Amino acid sequence: MPSQTAVCCEISHTEAVEDCLRTIFKLAGRKVPVTTSGLAEQLRVAPPTVSAMLKRLEAGELLTRSAHEIRLTGHGERHARGVTRRHRLVETFLVEVLGLNWDEVHEEADILEHALSERLEDRIDAYLGHPTHDPHGDPIPPRKGRHVESWAAPLSGATAGSRFRVERVADDDSAALRYLAERGITPGVVLEVMEREPFGGPLWVKAGAERYALPPLLTDLVHGGAV
Repeated sequence: MPSQTAVCCEISHTEAVEDCLRTIFKLAGRKVPVTTSGLAEQLRVAPPTVSAMLKRLEAGELLTRSAHEIRLTGHGERHARGVTRRHRLVETFLVEVLGLNWDEVHEEADILEHALSERLEDRIDAYLGHPTHDPHGDPIPPRKGRHVESWAAPLSGATAGSRFRVERVADDDSAALRYLAERGITPGVVLEVMEREPFGGPLWVKAGAERYALPPLLTDLVHGGAV
């Protein structure tokens, strides 16, 4: 059951609808072209199922479709921000209050984001002190006002000899999050970029007193900037 009744829309905001809207919002924020096949992969459903969903959302004026890309309308983005806000608040609550690890909360939040009432959402937000970012460094959209979803540059593009402050880590891969956390590579940490192995090899970084070789799979997940 969706968390809130969408009286402004002609379609019912089921869990599947909310999942689709949030996923489009997430991919668009990463500047990834949103396609039917890409959505099907992210949502782990068959492409025909996604196509049927997109047709409903387009009829409800929540998105537009072209031959190459899917875009949220202003109305659709407002609903997507709402689901994203609940998801990230839940992740923050699970880590800061219940003590879960940051690699354990994404799937839990996927479930709980649909059951959160507006009243409970506000109580959680107030209890946490109105956080601006979740444990992965993702910005938490405000209830009202401006929200910027853009991603900083990935660690994979950092140059040898530079210092890189981690701002945000993609939360899709729990094993990767666990691996990075064990090495102290989390938002707020400053890394020393040592050297890059040739031919697509790992990037050597220093976190604290330790050196680590991070493959491209991991350096593409870590975002931030030079300091």
